[in-house]
Amino acid sequence: MLSKRIIPCLDIKDGITVKGTNFLGLKEAGDPVELAYEYAQTGADELVFLDITATVEQRKTLVELVRRISKVINIPFTVGGGIKSVNDVAVLLNSGADKVSINSSAVSNPELITQIANEFGSQCVVVAIDTKTIANIATVHTHGGRNPTKKETFIWAKEIQERGGGEILLTSMDHDGCKQGFALEITSLLSKNLNIPVIASGGAGNEVHFKDVFEIASADAALAASIFHFKEIQIPILKKYLSENNIAVRTL
Repeated sequence: MLSKRIIPCLDIKDGITVKGTNFLGLKEAGDPVELAYEYAQTGADELVFLDITATVEQRKTLVELVRRISKVINIPFTVGGGIKSVNDVAVLLNSGADKVSINSSAVSNPELITQIANEFGSQCVVVAIDTKTIANIATVHTHGGRNPTKKETFIWAKEIQERGGGEILLTSMDHDGCKQGFALEITSLLSKNLNIPVIASGGAGNEVHFKDVFEIASADAALAASIFHFKEIQIPILKKYLSENNIAVRTL
């Protein structure tokens, strides 16, 4: 059985780690380099870095910060924000990223998924989906959750797989920052009907929420931010709890 992965997320704005609720009300959560180092030392399986305003501000990801973080960690490192081309991906990989995450650019130019997969391999391509329920339909949003699209989340996820995406980072905007648990229904729909890994994001508040998203929704990985940044949950304790509940996790 493959181990379930625990992934802290660094949401970056103006070079600082931030966190909000439902994608709003951002507050500072610490120095990203220091946080990254701590997570790598305390059992995080991977690290995700999202430059959350790069697309909105129409600029590229903070490459120098990516480079600094990559030097202090020894775990897989996914970077996203403002990526629009194969060349953008090459720059980030050369700066220390192991994988890239694309979102808005994939929606506007789905062929980009295939281009990156062909150039660097599917394992390099994480496609992020920000989903929010509108009129009882899970709907894809872009530009940091600001812009609703006409795409249904599950249909888009299937297209991502068909185009060569290697993994999906599924964030429920309805659950983000609320600490009431992950979006089990939509996560389960994707996890149980796709052949590529699904990372669940949005809503973690305690250890049970992680157990549920692995047991009930069959997620391959679970991502969280503020509960790790503010030490509401510590990764070694979380992994001990999951292991005691018969969920396979990698331990130090």
